[in-house]
Amino acid sequence: MIRAIVTGAGGRMGGRIISLIAETEGIVLTGAVERKGHPAIGADAGERLGLGRTGVVVGDDLAACIDRGDVVIDFTSHEVSASHLEIAAKMGKAIVIGSTGFTSDELKRAREMAGDIRCVLAPNMSVGVNVLLKVLADVAGILGDDYDVEIVEAHHRLKKDAPSGTALKMAQVIAESLGRDLDKVGVYSRRGMIGERTGPEIGIQTLRAGDIVGEHTVIFGALGERLEFIHRAHSRDNFARGAIRAALWIVGCPNGLYDMQDVLGLRSG
Repeated sequence: MIRAIVTGAGGRMGGRIISLIAETEGIVLTGAVERKGHPAIGADAGERLGLGRTGVVVGDDLAACIDRGDVVIDFTSHEVSASHLEIAAKMGKAIVIGSTGFTSDELKRAREMAGDIRCVLAPNMSVGVNVLLKVLADVAGILGDDYDVEIVEAHHRLKKDAPSGTALKMAQVIAESLGRDLDKVGVYSRRGMIGERTGPEIGIQTLRAGDIVGEHTVIFGALGERLEFIHRAHSRDNFARGAIRAALWIVGCPNGLYDMQDVLGLRSG
């Protein structure tokens, strides 16, 4: 039985992960963590979600409870996740991170720790999105430079980072397949007399409204035709289920930095 600690336990994603752990064989909740001062602290993690008493009380310090678990499932913020990664590495625990917005320095540090930690770090835990990432790489390689690439993402009004980590990952895999440097060809806004679209650019546009869980549209457009690939998330459960799947997978792996392509066996080569 895999023992899991959920951080961000008082949030929307944390709550869904805890609820779905209760329905999943082979994994059990043994710890729950929230930021200091959060109203969930001190409450039973299951009772506050209508699951009944679990005996797991929400705390505010991962280091104080990490010895109770085999794996940490973390959906917080990139700053908090980076500190949780350090704690997990120090204690020799596996960790699954679904936070987005990581800085280049934070990602560099995660790669440096990869020899001492088992970590799944992915901007999107959805199985469907990760299958689509593989498809997009293949399609881009086949279509080549004759098709313009545009990505449009839409999320709820409370999302803090833009573009979404998923949209950036989509752009990255497409750019790599086309032999382009996303830092040089990514275009994130257009306004005014911008002139003719350049061939190499990859457009990434952001929408924020209401309670949209997550939508991503990738357009390959050429003269006379276009291909569109769309993923719509109807609830957070697909992300939560993917995170639990990753947690079950990572515990038995060698140290290393992985993503959902590894979890799902989609890694090329």
